[in-house]
Amino acid sequence: MPGDKSKTSSEAPFAQAMGQAKHAAEEFTRMVAQMKFPALPDASALLGAHQRNMEALSAANRITMEGAQTVAKRHMEIIQQTMAEMTETMQALASSDAPQAKVTKQTELLKRAYERAVANTTELSELIQRSNREALEQLNQRFTEAMDEVKRLMEQAAKGG
Repeated sequence: MPGDKSKTSSEAPFAQAMGQAKHAAEEFTRMVAQMKFPALPDASALLGAHQRNMEALSAANRITMEGAQTVAKRHMEIIQQTMAEMTETMQALASSDAPQAKVTKQTELLKRAYERAVANTTELSELIQRSNREALEQLNQRFTEAMDEVKRLMEQAAKGG
């Protein structure tokens, strides 16, 4: 019998811990039952909104890529134009004009090259800005729509459907 008593005394802490765990689970269940969770919106409506978000991101990305292609194409055209002008400039400078005339010609060519470089840089900058503005407008429009959708969904859920 002493063996049975030791077995009972070793089960007592386990039984006590199980009793406490059961009591804690019951208390947790009671607390959760008393909590009021906000109504959740329709899952299919949320998925639809998410799909529209992804479509807007895709459209903005497409706009950005098209803008980058336009900038790259125009940049290549500028480089080709600059190379052609440089060839003409080298031929003009190779003439046998008097030194004073060469200096005047070089000054005029340098001034025109600088003005073209500024104009080309401005043009490329404007192309980039336009592309970024269009992409950002796309995202801003979708963000506004998404916030309106969330508001509407939460109002519908609060009303019960």
